[in-house]
Amino acid sequence: MTEGQEDPESEAILAPRPEVREAELTADTPLVFALADVSVYYGSFRAVRDVSLQVREGQITALIGPSGCGKTTLLRTLNRMHDLTAGARVEGSIRFRGEDLNGPGVDPVEVRRRIGMVFQRPNPFPKSIYDNVAFGPRIAKLPVKLDDCVEQALRKAALWEEVKDRLKTLATELSGGQQQRLCIARAIAAQPDVILMDEPCSALDPVATMRIEDLMQELKSDYTIVIVTHNMQQAARVSDMTAFFTAEVDEQADRRCGFLVEFDRTDKIFTSPGDERTESYVSGRFG
Repeated sequence: MTEGQEDPESEAILAPRPEVREAELTADTPLVFALADVSVYYGSFRAVRDVSLQVREGQITALIGPSGCGKTTLLRTLNRMHDLTAGARVEGSIRFRGEDLNGPGVDPVEVRRRIGMVFQRPNPFPKSIYDNVAFGPRIAKLPVKLDDCVEQALRKAALWEEVKDRLKTLATELSGGQQQRLCIARAIAAQPDVILMDEPCSALDPVATMRIEDLMQELKSDYTIVIVTHNMQQAARVSDMTAFFTAEVDEQADRRCGFLVEFDRTDKIFTSPGDERTESYVSGRFG
């Protein structure tokens, strides 16, 4: 979609999200994502098959499961990052606030602004702390005062007090935990609705991990969060809903294909799961 054009489908996907208090999170809480029979392919290989689940406003949803079960692959479908991978395609329906995420006229660049991503390892740009956070608003030409936007994002990421006197310092000089919080601030500055996190603590020490987990709990009042994690204790501590994935050999392709086994409240997944495979995984008997 070129600049200046108005596309009704794109406008709909960018509609303001409703305000929802944490105490109101129920089955009636507005849907953010609704996935129906989603399969992800790389060429002819199906990496994930027939996933159906719903992510609701103001919740933290954890995707867990053994390596190779498609958690990150599925996460990348939620902000169309597969568009950047040659030969990748998504089948089935992914709706974001009721609109087809992959529909004609929906701008994938704007999708990625509204649905931010924090990666497994901190990846600050080789720029100053300030310029890292200001990058998104500058590129998107958001109508904001950059100084205020940078400060607000760093405050939300619980980093402002640590860096406010050295905003011109290279971001790569920060500690690993600080760099990851900076990457969260960078995502926040672009004014997203949703933050996707792909194992955001896997490269961090326990102290930095707890800082990120505490931060997630603070951010859920403003953002819907979907996190991929291999850490069962982390999923149990931070998430409201948990989806357990596993993989089995696809006889047609003779390769392992990931699929959703069970999706429910986190407390139920970890105390009384409905599937033996889930119980075996969360209790440590396999995976």
